[in-house]
Amino acid sequence: MTLNQLTYFRKIAQLEHFSRASEELHISQPSLSRSMEALERELGLPLFEKQGRNIILTKYGRIFLTHAERILDEVAAAERKMQYLTQGGGHVDIAYVSPLANHYIPHTVRSFLNLEENKNVTFSFSQARTSDLIAGLKNDTYDVVFGAYVEDQPSIHFTPILKQQMIIITSLNHPLSGKESVPFDVLGEYPVIGYDYNSGLGLYTKKLYRQHHITPALVIDCPDEYSIAALVAEDFGIALVADVDTIRDARISRIAVKGEQIVHKVHMAYMKNKYLIPAANRFLKFVQKQAGI
Repeated sequence: MTLNQLTYFRKIAQLEHFSRASEELHISQPSLSRSMEALERELGLPLFEKQGRNIILTKYGRIFLTHAERILDEVAAAERKMQYLTQGGGHVDIAYVSPLANHYIPHTVRSFLNLEENKNVTFSFSQARTSDLIAGLKNDTYDVVFGAYVEDQPSIHFTPILKQQMIIITSLNHPLSGKESVPFDVLGEYPVIGYDYNSGLGLYTKKLYRQHHITPALVIDCPDEYSIAALVAEDFGIALVADVDTIRDARISRIAVKGEQIVHKVHMAYMKNKYLIPAANRFLKFVQKQAGI
């Protein structure tokens, strides 16, 4: 059974006439008849019977017609969906680390959608740790993700799109509070609130501690800057964090690292050898343009 046979069958059922059906289908009447005879043999039931000069559906033909129409309607819907995905519209699944949720992602996506060519594009949004973002890319859960760079991922393309200045934060009544800058080494002198160990920033800050030959007294690991700042504000420890929007209003002191410019880069990532619909590719180029790439 083929889609052509289902199409031919539906047209004959609509017109109740082989000759007129062959004309509309642009197929010879003998070829149309042979196709229907083959379909009846395959099904093992008669689909048509003569009524004067016309033909009508048998009881079995009427039953088969309901299924044939459903199948052809589904095929037509699938074709329309595929055309939608390859033209102006489409759906893009993105995911990102939590620090980007407050401003960067909402602002970037809204700016993209404000362009006329993208008005019919839709997005789904997810937040996750960098390790989960990478897993989601590989299993097709996400089209594009935003997080830390991950080494030894040859199948994934990473593009740096955002720089985050790293600062030290303390409570307002901490001895370091109010200072313009302090050396990195102070992180070895006080209890420290850190990032989750397996998060992108968790791995990055631990690398910085190793480079500075510091073993901090870690009190607790937190999932994001908001959680870290809340504990710091209550004097549970100090922290080395990315200077992001979510901590700007926290009751903390924000202090530069003396003599160093420590910058954490956020990357946009996507699979190198997997097809992306035009809408997703336009989004990639838009983000790169916004980042000056």
